[in-house]
Amino acid sequence: MIKRLARCIREYKLASILAPLFILGEAAMEVLIPTLMADLIDYGIELGDMDFVLLAAGKLLICALVSLACGFASAYFAAKAGTGFGANLRHDIFYRVQDFSFSNIDKFSTSSLVTRLTTDVTNVQSAYMMIIRGAIRSPALLIFSIIMAARIRPSMCIIYLCAVPVLGVCIYFLMSRTHPIMEKVFKTYDKLNRVVAENLHGIRVVKSFVREEHEKDKFNSVSDEIYQGFVKGEKRIILNQPIMMGVVYGCLLLVSWFGARAIVASGNNPDLGMTTGQLTSMFTYTIQILSALMMLSMIFMMIVISRASMERIDEVLREEPDLHSPENALTQVPDGSVKFEDVSFRYSKSAERDALSHIDLDIHSGETIGILGGTGSAKSTLVQLIPRLYDVTEGRILVGGHDVRDYDLKTLRDNVAMVLQKNVLFSGTIRENLRWGNADATDEEIVRVCRLAQADGFIRSFPDGYNTKIEQGGTNVSGGQKQRLCIARALLKNPKILILDDSTSAVDMHTDALLRQALRSELPHVTKLIIAQRVASVEDADRVIVLDGGQIAGFDTPEELMKTNAIYREVAASQKKGGE
Repeated sequence: MIKRLARCIREYKLASILAPLFILGEAAMEVLIPTLMADLIDYGIELGDMDFVLLAAGKLLICALVSLACGFASAYFAAKAGTGFGANLRHDIFYRVQDFSFSNIDKFSTSSLVTRLTTDVTNVQSAYMMIIRGAIRSPALLIFSIIMAARIRPSMCIIYLCAVPVLGVCIYFLMSRTHPIMEKVFKTYDKLNRVVAENLHGIRVVKSFVREEHEKDKFNSVSDEIYQGFVKGEKRIILNQPIMMGVVYGCLLLVSWFGARAIVASGNNPDLGMTTGQLTSMFTYTIQILSALMMLSMIFMMIVISRASMERIDEVLREEPDLHSPENALTQVPDGSVKFEDVSFRYSKSAERDALSHIDLDIHSGETIGILGGTGSAKSTLVQLIPRLYDVTEGRILVGGHDVRDYDLKTLRDNVAMVLQKNVLFSGTIRENLRWGNADATDEEIVRVCRLAQADGFIRSFPDGYNTKIEQGGTNVSGGQKQRLCIARALLKNPKILILDDSTSAVDMHTDALLRQALRSELPHVTKLIIAQRVASVEDADRVIVLDGGQIAGFDTPEELMKTNAIYREVAASQKKGGE
């Protein structure tokens, strides 16, 4: 895990090295200052030697300025390294997600990925900044201070050597008790993000059903769960403070006791005693030593909090995409023919049954194929295998006479345009949304596909036409308008295969008929697969696939299916009766 996260440092390695180096300089100056202060007291103030006082004061000023400069430089480089590390983490997570197949994405919820990109990255970034500063400064200050204190009075170093194990045991105990709690808290953050996202996405439904109070209760429940988790974790973390302060004051009392006795003893035997300046220095070194230990304990606590975040980020980074372009991949799709050869598919190895079982189809280039079936009959699953959004479990699918697994993924998906059930428009103008299909499309090409999709009319009715701003999620256009814009966007790819996954469900019958007629007459060489709930939407198709429970119940012309297929005949009859 550490190796994977460390790769995200990249171009900030120099800053990550310079920050600790300047920290060492700052720590060295801080340790040197108490010794200079002892000399100032013992050889300057007590003896009344003003020349020595001025010389010592000058040295102290230089040390303070050097310490200040080193501290400023270390803070600058630590901030640069930390924020850069965080930016690279977000970059790597986001880019990794873009490479995921649908099966990879199914392992993580949207809310969980959002939490990992925001809260978790912030936690790890803060921990990294603290590590490259505090994890170097504290041990350096600790070691330097103990060495300097030993030079003054070696016997008194036993006090520090006794204090360190006590603190180490306490910190380990607190860390082992806190980590599981924080791990649970960050999982609850995923739940909170999901609740908020669902509420904002479905706010119109919430208001239409007057469920605001229910949503508030749901939010408060999750928010309180996070609160309780943090309180439980913080109760353990804050124990660190009184333990540290108890050890600090205990050491100061012991130093005061033994130091005072040493000063009194120096009257009888100066070689065995201590001077006032030396005792002052010992106080300073004691505070520095214990402050360094306190800082180390805080760093360990921060690592405990961020460890759960590190593990969650690492989980995304180590997830390997299921789908890859093969070596020497094909970069040309000859035509829009599609062939299924004994294809079976299940979404996961642990699934109890196949979503599709033993599918055999032979679709010619340029054909219009309708797909009918009840809810859960795997209509969407069938078409999602063609652009290789998932890989088949058994058998193979041929597009243009070649196995889809032999194609470069970008090439295959550029030639298979798909309008999904859940139509998505992005923030920006209508023109910008349409150019997702082809970034270099001219205005003439945009207008042409919009006319084919029966969208040009309503677009021109807007005051700003094609420059009309689309709000987030496309909330300022109707469902039928959104569907037609998504179809136009797909047509702009100039694909060899066009898949419409129930993409005209919000369009009226007349517009639907005009759209189908335009596709047939204007795109004769494009293979068109149309999933529909209405028989009327597929009655002019060349052939119709009838799916039932993940298996093909019929594949023939609409006329023949009406004669031979009970499912098709029943659906047609029920819709006709409902229409009457």
